[in-house]
Amino acid sequence: MSKLAPMTGVQTSVNNSFKRRFIRDFKLNRLLYIMMIPVILYYAVFHYAPMYGAIIAFKDFSPMKGIMGSDWVGFQHFRDFFSSYYFWRILGNTVLISVYSILFMFPAPILLALLINEVRNQSFKRIVQTFSYMPYFISLVVICGMITDFTNSNGVINTLFSWLGYDGTAMLQKPGLFRPVYILSEIWQKIGWESIIYIAALAGIDQEQYEAARIDGASRLKQMLHITLPGILPTITIMFILRMGNMLNVGFEKIILLYNPVTYETADVISSFVYRKGLLEFGWSYSSAVGLFNSVVNLILLISANYISRRVNKTSLW
Repeated sequence: MSKLAPMTGVQTSVNNSFKRRFIRDFKLNRLLYIMMIPVILYYAVFHYAPMYGAIIAFKDFSPMKGIMGSDWVGFQHFRDFFSSYYFWRILGNTVLISVYSILFMFPAPILLALLINEVRNQSFKRIVQTFSYMPYFISLVVICGMITDFTNSNGVINTLFSWLGYDGTAMLQKPGLFRPVYILSEIWQKIGWESIIYIAALAGIDQEQYEAARIDGASRLKQMLHITLPGILPTITIMFILRMGNMLNVGFEKIILLYNPVTYETADVISSFVYRKGLLEFGWSYSSAVGLFNSVVNLILLISANYISRRVNKTSLW
């Protein structure tokens, strides 16, 4: 029977130091620690505990046998997914929609926040903010119903485009138009809500910098370029890292509500594929393997983006 190696003096010192610092910090911030308990419990119960079920990705799961009683199949479901006809299609669709989201959706709330910050009429500013927030609070089902109605052959958007020579076919029946409709509707729905954090960051910039710039004769554009943008750059960096961590998490709810077999070619993504395989075709193990692959890729992207950001501009999540 092996014996534990005796703890060295350095290790003892470090542990004692950590313990003393923790006790001292706990005494100073007792209420904050108590407030953390519900949050920790929430993540432990609803986020970490369910990860136990991810092992069915390596099993031939049967509800009669349970998770532990089901037979192990190793990486068979992963091999089946990588060699399937749908792999490159759904991976390509997911990556394209994610890249379009980063290119067009990520800068949109930043631009809106910068424009709102330049408005001096407070009443007009509040009206713009209120109208930009409203779509975010509408139910996703209602939003998708509105998008479907607007893009129908006799919808408002289709009618307007028909004046420019568009043939009038329902846009969601054309595979080539699904991604533009999806991205533009996402911007319309979330631009106002996501701009809040940038507006809050703008409020934290020292106003004396603007006064000094005005005295030096800097124009509004130069103030924006040299004071405003650098002031919110750490916030932009953090939000970008978080976005990279969810790059392949294209929400399946909206995709499922908008797509149809005609547009599977460009609309089917990993999350909608997992939904069909797991819930409609009862391929729980196979869909778990696909979802686990998606999560691993997201984790790699998050760590990579955080590492690059820390090396480039010294801003990172950890």
